[in-house]
Amino acid sequence: MSSLETKYQTVEIPIQGMDCADCTRHVQQAIASLSGVAGVEVLLAAEKAIVTLDPNLVSLPKIRQAVERAGYRVPPNLPNSSTQRFNRRLGSLFGVVFIVVFLIVLVGEGLGLFDRLNDLIPAPLGVSMVVLAGLPVFRNVLNAALQRQITSHSLMTLGAIAALIVQEWIAAAIVVLFMYVGSFIESFTAQQARQAIKALVNLAPRTARIERGAEEIEVPISEVQTNDIVLVKPGERIPVDGIVLSGQAAIDQSTITGEPIPLEAFEGCSVHAATLVKSGSLRILTQRVGKDTTFGRIIQLVAESEANRGEVQRFADRFSRYYLPILIGIAALTFGFSRNLLAATAVLVVACSCSIALATPIAMLATIGVSAKRGILIKGGKYIETLARANVLLVDKTGTLTLGKPHLTDIVPVDGTPPERLLAYAAAVERYSEHPLAEAVLEAARLKGIAIPEVQKFESFPGLGVRARVNGHQIEIGNRRFIPASQNLALATELEQEGKTILFLAIDGKPCGILAASDKLRPEVAEALQELRHLGIDHIELLTGDNDRAARALASQLNIPFRANLLPEEKIEIVKSFQARQKRVIMIGDGVNDAPALAQADIGIAMAAAGSDVAIEAAHIALLKENWRLVPELLRLSHRTMKVVRMNLAFTALYNIIGIALAAAGILPPSLAAAAQSLPDLGILANSARLLRADGSSLGPTP
Repeated sequence: MSSLETKYQTVEIPIQGMDCADCTRHVQQAIASLSGVAGVEVLLAAEKAIVTLDPNLVSLPKIRQAVERAGYRVPPNLPNSSTQRFNRRLGSLFGVVFIVVFLIVLVGEGLGLFDRLNDLIPAPLGVSMVVLAGLPVFRNVLNAALQRQITSHSLMTLGAIAALIVQEWIAAAIVVLFMYVGSFIESFTAQQARQAIKALVNLAPRTARIERGAEEIEVPISEVQTNDIVLVKPGERIPVDGIVLSGQAAIDQSTITGEPIPLEAFEGCSVHAATLVKSGSLRILTQRVGKDTTFGRIIQLVAESEANRGEVQRFADRFSRYYLPILIGIAALTFGFSRNLLAATAVLVVACSCSIALATPIAMLATIGVSAKRGILIKGGKYIETLARANVLLVDKTGTLTLGKPHLTDIVPVDGTPPERLLAYAAAVERYSEHPLAEAVLEAARLKGIAIPEVQKFESFPGLGVRARVNGHQIEIGNRRFIPASQNLALATELEQEGKTILFLAIDGKPCGILAASDKLRPEVAEALQELRHLGIDHIELLTGDNDRAARALASQLNIPFRANLLPEEKIEIVKSFQARQKRVIMIGDGVNDAPALAQADIGIAMAAAGSDVAIEAAHIALLKENWRLVPELLRLSHRTMKVVRMNLAFTALYNIIGIALAAAGILPPSLAAAAQSLPDLGILANSARLLRADGSSLGPTP
């Protein structure tokens, strides 16, 4: 790696005050303009900026200054749960206050009370009140203008100025009032979308009880290190990822997998941070802490999922950039034709640009957050959008369609080598393999009490087999393509016809034995595949590196076509062939051997990815528990999300068109226009909130 690549660092900076896509774009432009910043991604839902920078050229204080000049804040710390509860109460109170204020404005305008008040109070006093009240907002608008940026408040500021020019200071005051109202609604709407993420964050333990010598002490989670021994008692959440050294407990893993049924953990079991010990107690050897745990990775990926915007969201972001200049043009035309400055003012303040930018991300963030709570990790809105249009499903066999817990059924010598010796050699080489069949071989060796020798020069050949030296011999174990001399072993064919997976073992290049393993089909798969057909999946196909006969036996149970004896690169080519025909491809695998195909597919879904960094990183969507029912549920949820997005966009467009038309015609005065421009955000929030209440049984029919 060159010195140019190594000098950059990536830092996360919390940002407050962002309400919509315009805000994130302004912050991004402000930070990106600094010398030494190589890249910046601003995330609305996570309230942070991820900045790649050269620390020799730009410092954090400079970034803070740039953010503040753009009109936003870099807080010393993030809000705590009590602040969030206060915000929720404030939101409920605000809803009541907003309705009261809106009715007062409506009645006051209708009865002409504002005109009388405008005549009673001297104009200089009224203007001074408007300027003082709106000064913080006007200052932000000026800062944005100096950076050649236009915000929704820019239009409303022009509207307020226009109202003052025609000596309608009451209308200007109402515009300023609803500038604050609109900011609060946008902030509250974005805050509600963040709640699912923050609810996850709050589940992470802040402290841990560890053994230090003969003592038991409680320390902040930041002080826990790998290989520390952590103690967890009933009713406590496990603070780390690790291995149980002693004890036994029932663990609620719903924070990771969404599965409420407790898991029995005992010595040797892997356990995850943020899971709850319901009964029993454990001594745990720490393996990963904080952001490195499975739960930490889930939070990080969910928070950063906003960066993966879909085409609909990118369109809304692009449209919002041109929307404000277009609106200024409409206001100018209104004044040019009618010579009515109040009508032109009303045009400027009635249309809410932020609602267009919020229409897509609010729905996407709601879906991503609620899915994470149920054990479905979606890495971005673009994958929800793509999933809703998918029509081809390709699936792996072992660990995906099957339970992934094969057991060894046959050990057959072909040259007189004792079965115990064959198993010992196979277990020695498979000890370092990640393939599901490796665990079956090791488990058989353990049950038979066979000592497993050490190996040297271990090599893995994905889709083929593994090789190593054991006791001076070269041991190879794999499929027919890996050990060509095994092609003529007739007994292997008989075992394959029984639907078993075959491993051939060779010693110093000579085939010496056959190992056969069997796995069971997941019981819910057939029903799930039938649901997927009803949800628009036209073609379902099995892709496996297993032998032809075993693949045929499984595929016939599910009534789907298959391709067998595939290498990882051959699976990639199959995915590409469907994509070349304009198909949108879902690939489901275990996330380890299928990682390249998952990455190539339009949507790669890793099955049972909890605890596997490889699976979580490789896939676009990770199912953290072993349940095929999540797949059709996920597809239904993507359809429903896109329906909500389309409703949000249609409602916003129609609302703004009607509002602009009424304002341009002089029917909607500036005071009511200012009040009306805050309503679309509330409509979007209410419509998108339906996704937060969605569950597997109430997703409704596919639109």
